[in-house]
Formats: sequence, C-alpha cells, structure tokens
Amino acid sequence: MKRIILLLFALLLVTSCSKKEEKFEAFGAEAFAFDIGDGTAEVNATVRVKGFTQTEKDNIYKAAVAYEVDLVKPDSTIRKSVFKFIQKDEKNEPINDVALDTQFSLDSTYKAGTYTLIYRIADKNSDNTLETKVNFDLEW
Repeated sequence: MKRIILLLFALLLVTSCSKKEEKFEAFGAEAFAFDIGDGTAEVNATVRVKGFTQTEKDNIYKAAVAYEVDLVKPDSTIRKSVFKFIQKDEKNEPINDVALDTQFSLDSTYKAGTYTLIYRIADKNSDNTLETKVNFDLEW
C-alpha cells in the first residue's frame, strides 16, 4: 500500500512540475485606416502572437516571428504581400508575446468599403505557422 501511495505521489509530482507548452496563436488583432489627404489613406494594423519558440543563452531570450500581410479588397480580389517583416525580440527575461505591427498606404484608386488583412505568420525558431484575419473600413 505504501508503494502505491508513493508511486501516485511521484506521478503527481512529475506531472505538476512538467513544463506546459503554450500553443502558437494570434490574438488582439486590430486595424484601421485614415485619410491623410491628397488621395492617400494610411493603414495601421497590429496583431499579437504568443506560444512561439524562444532561444536562451546567458539569460538572453530571443524570439523571431516572420509575417506577411495580404489585402483582400471589398470585391474579393487579393493584393499579395502588402507588408512583409521579421520581428525579432531580445530580452533578459522570457518573452510572453510579440506585437506584429503593419503600416502601409493606399491611394485613391482604392474604393471605400470593408477590407480584410490576412496575416500569414511563421515562428522562425520552429516549424509553427498560423494565419489570422482582421477587417477595417476605408472611408474617403
């Protein structure tokens, strides 16, 4: 009986101390556009990601997340790669999440309406990828 209790206690200790791996996911997506005059609108968007793989050396934590953004117009046509970037973060403590910011301009050939940004995101330290979408309204 003592062996069973000891075994159960050891099993409980191992499972409670094991490191939980967080799922690679995007959250908090926001986007908006504003008319800056002269027939130009500026689009600003952000999405946060967590659960990416970090490297650590000498108490310096590093993360690298690549992302590419496609623009879906109100007529459902897609403009590929309106924005592309690799966000690299380096800190003295584990990195909880990373902001992926996007900024680009649209000219007056873009009609007013609801547009969608498609973020295609890749963790550069693993094979994890994901996709998320966010809408914004363009008004002239």
